[in-house]
Amino acid sequence: MTNEPRNSREHIFSQDTKESSFFFCKMVKESSNGNSDVESEAPPRCSLSCLGPLTFHPRAAGDQVRLSRGCRLAERTGATFKNGLVFSSRPVKTQERLRLRVEKESHNWQGALRVGFTNVPPTARSLPLPVMAIPDLTDVPGHWAVPVHESHCQAGSELQFWVSHGGSVYVSSSNTEAQKVLTGVDLSLPLWAMIDVYGQTRAIFLLGSEKRDLLRTRRSCPAPECLTSPDVDNHYSLSRVSSFGGNSDECISLLEVPAGGGCVSDCVVCLEKQARITLPCGHRCLCNACASRVLQDFGTCPLCRHQIRAPAEERRRCR
Repeated sequence: MTNEPRNSREHIFSQDTKESSFFFCKMVKESSNGNSDVESEAPPRCSLSCLGPLTFHPRAAGDQVRLSRGCRLAERTGATFKNGLVFSSRPVKTQERLRLRVEKESHNWQGALRVGFTNVPPTARSLPLPVMAIPDLTDVPGHWAVPVHESHCQAGSELQFWVSHGGSVYVSSSNTEAQKVLTGVDLSLPLWAMIDVYGQTRAIFLLGSEKRDLLRTRRSCPAPECLTSPDVDNHYSLSRVSSFGGNSDECISLLEVPAGGGCVSDCVVCLEKQARITLPCGHRCLCNACASRVLQDFGTCPLCRHQIRAPAEERRRCR
């Protein structure tokens, strides 16, 4: 047993499929005329009450982390208590409560989940990542993290954590009230959530996030129903980018749902065929035919601009 020391601008997409398709087709046309830069656009929301898609970042993950279920399930593999770092796929807002559920635990170790925030973008991190959030990252400026008590990290426990307008970090669980656990977070720069699947905590599922305003509660995009089914994890189809005119050294990670699967709607591009492809961001919005065009021309989700053209490293982690 190992002992732990105890010490902008946003584009708003309508929920109506036709409006989304019209906007995307307009974007395709403008791009072909050289009048629009798709990559420079801020990720849009699905509706006025949506905070945007939220997953774990597919590339910035610890050496022992396996991501699945659309990069919402993070599991630490191997006989170790460390190397379990993950980050949010996008910056989070103040008062945006991130919701997690502990899926697996192990009593071979001491200590449990660590949660916090960072000003350092996941894309700016070099691999391999440090082995622990505390103290490897918290000793570096721009990182704030705290341990969550083991009693709140049992399998099935649900947790929330967020940063307030004053720069304080709060944590609550299914059986505890919100507690201020840390102060001094720098709000002058964007913040990403930082989570360490550490110690007794073996796997966590990202349930989403919510932000409570005076008159409403805004939420992140919900995970498609099909991603919550354990039968789906084995249906990822990895296609060579060269098939769409790209570099043969890169791969595209897609989830193709077999015939008879649920959660099928119309393709947002052609509005004729069924959307059979679920992208890494969780949106199922493309048919097989339109997917090739989108991947070749843009490499991003037509609804949220999440990157869907991935190198081999992302394919390995998000399988």
